[in-house]
Amino acid sequence: MAGALATGKFAVNKVEEIQTLSDKHLVLFKMMNQWVRVKQDGKNLSSYFEQHGYNKIAVYGMSYAGETLVNELKGSDIEIAYGIDRKEEVFSYIDVITMEGSLPEVDAVVVTAITFFDEIEESLKRNVTCPIISLEDILYEV
Repeated sequence: MAGALATGKFAVNKVEEIQTLSDKHLVLFKMMNQWVRVKQDGKNLSSYFEQHGYNKIAVYGMSYAGETLVNELKGSDIEIAYGIDRKEEVFSYIDVITMEGSLPEVDAVVVTAITFFDEIEESLKRNVTCPIISLEDILYEV
């Protein structure tokens, strides 16, 4: 009986873990789909930053969306000062730092890890005074 309960609890936990991961990937898919629509409309994200006076930014989350943002802004007038990631060893064409201590000053921090935006924003508020913006919000505003 105890074995059956333990197995059942394990199965429920595994299903919840898979559902959480599935939900995260759906949100990311929808965001990337919106990005494709923006590009199909002939728009570039650099226009958002220029319109808001954000000339020097940092990018939080250096996975797929973060690297795509870095590539999109390459060659524009927007300077990406650095990336921020919880992992210390991240491959990127820009310098990547963790949130240990204070962060160098920028005009805005763009959070690409949109499923955890609220938690990340709270952490970043302790280290920066500039606006903290979700990449998702930028994609729907541009």
